[in-house]
Amino acid sequence: MKYKRNQYSEGVSICSFIIAGILIYLGVNDIFVPIWVGSGINWWGFVWLGIAAAIIIGQIAALANKSKLRNAVLYEYEEHPEATIEKISQNTGITVRDVQAIVLDLKGDGSLRGKFSSTTGQLKHAEIIKKSQGEVSEGKVVYCPNCGTAKVKESAVFCSYCGTKL
Repeated sequence: MKYKRNQYSEGVSICSFIIAGILIYLGVNDIFVPIWVGSGINWWGFVWLGIAAAIIIGQIAALANKSKLRNAVLYEYEEHPEATIEKISQNTGITVRDVQAIVLDLKGDGSLRGKFSSTTGQLKHAEIIKKSQGEVSEGKVVYCPNCGTAKVKESAVFCSYCGTKL
């Protein structure tokens, strides 16, 4: 996995997919419309299709790389539960800004639980939650994936704080 600066934050863009769609439309029109009219193929259509393919492939690669970066940070917290953001950044080679974004995403997902110390910056009470089909292994507290509130009743289907389905 090759990492570039701020790659996590600037990864996938919906706007890029929209631009690729427009280029596909232009390419198909440049290739097939002149054939139906009888004036031959406009070769610029292949250029538009090539650019669109490059954009789509780049966005799919960014999406795949984003999950690899998340897994790398999660693995570091599994190995060193009380590590600081800076230490994770040094170990993985990911910028501090991207590690912070990944940690927020992992906490928002419910994959990482814990609070950071305001004096040392270390993650205290780190808990890595392994998800298997939306359930957590027995003996662990289940948290709401939306707000992080602990599940109070075992029979609860919805979060008592925000109403999200558990």
